[in-house]
Amino acid sequence: MSEPLYRPANVGLTTFALSLATFMQVLDLSIANVSLPTIAGDTGSTVTQATWVITSFTVANAIALPLTGFLAKRFGEVRLFVLATLLFSITSAMCGFAASMGMLVAFRALQGAVAGPMYPITQALLLSIYPTEKRPQALALIAMVTVVAPIAGPVLGGWITENYTWRWIFFINVPIGIFASFMVWLQMHKRPETTQRPRIDYVGLITLILGVGSLQILLDKGNQLNWFGSDFIVVLAIIAAIALTVFVIWELTDREPIVDLKLFRHRNFAAGTVVLVLAYAAFFALNLIVPLWVQTQLGYTSEWAGLAAAPVGILPVLLTFFVGRYGGRFDLRILASLSFLAMGVVSFYRADFNSMVSFGDIAWSQFWQGLGVALFFMPVLTILLSDLETREIASGSGVATFLRTVAGSFAASITTYVWDRGAAVQHAVLGDHITVYSPTTRAAMRQLTQVTGSTQGAEAVLNQVVTAQGFMVSTIDLFWVLGWLFIALIGVMWFAKPPFIAKASATAAGGH
Repeated sequence: MSEPLYRPANVGLTTFALSLATFMQVLDLSIANVSLPTIAGDTGSTVTQATWVITSFTVANAIALPLTGFLAKRFGEVRLFVLATLLFSITSAMCGFAASMGMLVAFRALQGAVAGPMYPITQALLLSIYPTEKRPQALALIAMVTVVAPIAGPVLGGWITENYTWRWIFFINVPIGIFASFMVWLQMHKRPETTQRPRIDYVGLITLILGVGSLQILLDKGNQLNWFGSDFIVVLAIIAAIALTVFVIWELTDREPIVDLKLFRHRNFAAGTVVLVLAYAAFFALNLIVPLWVQTQLGYTSEWAGLAAAPVGILPVLLTFFVGRYGGRFDLRILASLSFLAMGVVSFYRADFNSMVSFGDIAWSQFWQGLGVALFFMPVLTILLSDLETREIASGSGVATFLRTVAGSFAASITTYVWDRGAAVQHAVLGDHITVYSPTTRAAMRQLTQVTGSTQGAEAVLNQVVTAQGFMVSTIDLFWVLGWLFIALIGVMWFAKPPFIAKASATAAGGH
């Protein structure tokens, strides 16, 4: 039996507190990235060692995410949110006080673990306090937070590290987390909830930890360790493959699985999750490759790269209210299709870039990509949750968010590898055209020799030019591939079938 709609005394304050906690948690995925060199220097470590500050958080977070449904049944959704948020504040303080790199990595792992349920539980709680007709607005709000927080993270982290100390990127979470957890408890502690003491699925839990942990470390460290040229990566791949295979088979056949994979029997959940995973991976790849390209090849500083990328958040912020309020009047598959069309067209537009592209053109393309982002999350999230029962929403949101997180890791590793590999191939292709028999090459060498004062200097400059153009061609190829991926997702989206009003929504509205 579905739970009735619960209306806290102050819906606006409850929504703000829930959104603030989620913003804080999503922000922490990226806020430490730009501070790694400073953290390394302060703790007497190398930058390579400091990358475990990111890896430990993402690994623990990815393991905890799919456990959300199990934990929600055990503690109740409100208690789980409050407990996770308070623990997030405590572990954030521990990170700030860390005296060594080892301590910081361990505390970041704890922080990532307790952060796992926060986003999916926020989704479930937001849906529970809004009537059917306003639930798209709640999902649009959480979607805006998901987009804006990763953009703000590096900018805020860099500013805090430069003007204060890196420790404050963790300390700022403490008052925010305490405020959010206190307000949600104050407003929602009387919400009726039925808790259970489900049997702990030890086989599922152990294989989940081994499989997801190995996979995340593999994806985070693959490029750095030369992928399967490293014995460490090979071992991780074997462990991940065996553990995840056992995990999937066991969870599909166990009576009380710790992660309910049977949720994929719902057509809209399956179609929506596939679209969410692939579209987010493509979006993540774009958000990675554009700043990386402008910094390494166009000479932008991290600050200017952030400014060039930032316009992607403008339209989502401006349009969130309208998409949430009026989006439900349209077929949500149409809105999602318009989103993918917009992001696909912007990718094709970027495919015309060259190494002389202006800051304005890059920022403008980011701005229009924001239109696709504004129309993406709310329709897709509404569709994938639409045929779940109330009791399945927390679990479904956790599974979908987990797969989206893993997709981001895959996108980061694969995009970086393909980009570097493509540039190397293009360097070889372009280099074949530079020979002593070419009049153009001889003329360029004469001019560069006069400028640099030596033949070696001229050859070095010419090699730099070829390298830059190789990366340019590789970047353009990626834009084309990602553009066509967005277009292909339009067809996948139409496997979902209306109505897109959640069963939980309809029952709650009727019972209120």
